[in-house]
Amino acid sequence: MDTHHDDTTTGDPLRAEFWKQPADEIEAFFARLRAGRKPVFLPYRPSYGFYALTRHAQITEVSRRPDLFGSAPSSSTLEDRPPAFGESAEGSLLHMDAPRHTAMRRVVARAFNPSGLRHHDGMIAGAARRVVDELLEKTPCDFVTEAAVQLPLRAICAIVGVPASAYEDVVRATDAITRIANTTDRTGQGAVAEAVTYFSTLMGDLARLRRESPADDVTTTLVHATVDGRPLTDAELGAFLRILLVGGNDTTRSTLAHMLHLLTDNPGQKRLLLADLPAHLPGAVEETLRHATPGTWMRRNVTRDTTVDGHPLNAGDRVILYYNSANRDEDVFERPHAFDIGRAPNPHLSFGGPSPHHCLGAHLARRETSLFYRELLTRAPDIHATAPPAHTYSGLIHGIGHLPCAR
Repeated sequence: MDTHHDDTTTGDPLRAEFWKQPADEIEAFFARLRAGRKPVFLPYRPSYGFYALTRHAQITEVSRRPDLFGSAPSSSTLEDRPPAFGESAEGSLLHMDAPRHTAMRRVVARAFNPSGLRHHDGMIAGAARRVVDELLEKTPCDFVTEAAVQLPLRAICAIVGVPASAYEDVVRATDAITRIANTTDRTGQGAVAEAVTYFSTLMGDLARLRRESPADDVTTTLVHATVDGRPLTDAELGAFLRILLVGGNDTTRSTLAHMLHLLTDNPGQKRLLLADLPAHLPGAVEETLRHATPGTWMRRNVTRDTTVDGHPLNAGDRVILYYNSANRDEDVFERPHAFDIGRAPNPHLSFGGPSPHHCLGAHLARRETSLFYRELLTRAPDIHATAPPAHTYSGLIHGIGHLPCAR
């Protein structure tokens, strides 16, 4: 059981209700935690709780020490095993430590590094062009449904080898999975369990196809790979597909929607971007990632007694790395609440800290966002959001469910 309780702070930032508060109240809560300059213990269940790490330096320190702060048995829920995932969670990179994590990640890492993605540049650019075509034909419309969902879905499915006929089901299953952190009711847990089963079934179908007819896609790589001298099991293949499709969809979807919202709310920054799109677009993408922080937190598990910022932690303690708070750290970012596309340097932690678990799809998310907005703002520089975004309430993901737009 965790120790070193600190009862001076109220709030429960692992539940959906916390994130439904006004943004300024959420920001104020994390500002109070940062001001304490130490890990703060927050209760979660009668028998245990977690330490909230909210400062940039704390999260960087913990990320660099996977030997002391592991991802097993779970990194995306406070429970030791996501209940709806059952045994299938064991094959997930998210909940895995070295050396198993190292070997498993190596199987697909090459496909998602910069050189590997150059192989897909034409496909991603073509998908971005077609999504912009469709968006501009439909405006005024919902930017999330018509653009933010579409581009990452088409790109990651093409890279992995998922057919277009599965797109709608992939979106539904992805949405269910991203709610796991805050899903406690039976209906929600049932939806997650169905999504896990769907991904396992889909991967089984794809695996049979690619064993017989190999193609230039990640599924072919997976079904012909060996780890520690053996092929991947069906459970491991299903977990791989799940993390690739969920991770490959959600971060980019959220970033695309947040960027339109932020550019609309900051017209001076949009004018600066449009004045020299090639020069300022990379900075605009990075600042959107920092300001919005699509991936809000991850859990790590203390493997042996240690300290963070001089504060003692015991083996077995749970810690939560709040990337959203680190990206507002006043010690690192000047005017942290401002949206500044010229911010440099911009050492945000939106893809996680410097660790073996740094987001596998970080390069893909940046590339998709850059190609999409280069296409969109060249052809429709006047596009803008026409109403505030409808945020999706999952502590794990800071997403936008709907965002009306027009030209």
